[in-house]
Amino acid sequence: MIQFEYVSANSVKQALGLLSPNWGDTEVLAGGTDLLGLMKDFVLTPKRVVNIKHVSGLEAIRTEGDGGARIGALVTLDRIVEASHIRQNYPALAETVADAASPQIRNMATIGGNLCQRPRCWYFRNGMGLLPKTPDGKSMVVEGDNRYHAIIGNEGPACFVSPSTIAPLLIAYGARLRIVGAGGERELALEKFFRIPGSDAEREHDLKPNELVTEILLPSAKSVRAANY
Repeated sequence: MIQFEYVSANSVKQALGLLSPNWGDTEVLAGGTDLLGLMKDFVLTPKRVVNIKHVSGLEAIRTEGDGGARIGALVTLDRIVEASHIRQNYPALAETVADAASPQIRNMATIGGNLCQRPRCWYFRNGMGLLPKTPDGKSMVVEGDNRYHAIIGNEGPACFVSPSTIAPLLIAYGARLRIVGAGGERELALEKFFRIPGSDAEREHDLKPNELVTEILLPSAKSVRAANY
């Protein structure tokens, strides 16, 4: 892990002001279950780490009048499992989250971090980048060991899949993300959040370097006849 500046933000506005417009210069720290390992392995080498653990308003699960729910990005996975509204109205989501990782990690990991975690591609995790190539310019993933990469939708240039097991259930429930940046606030369907990076300078999601996911918005599930994980 290289030397870096550590700053703890107390508000979304303050956090946004600390984020660089360029990927790689700054990283956001929430639960830290993914970020810290990547930094220790020198896969990520940010100049500044912005801690958002103490940003108020992002740690609550709110019930909507129509039965929907708003889950703050800093809500930990274990709190989602324990939330009665989630268990009663989105049982498949509660089951999925309960099966994610270990109890220790669920106690620390946040729902926002789970959706934004980096790929488990072993080329990337070993410091070869998102789009590793052989000396003659061929894709290492296509030419090399790709046992756990995408079977469908793998036309490239990247062939990894999202490591989030929670994302498919949220997409099935019609979840949307509330994203805040220097240019204002926007909402995005979760199914459109994930993308294939075209270069190592990009990320695998539709999030700008100086934007934050603040909430996961779930519509009412009253019309859902059955759900299982």
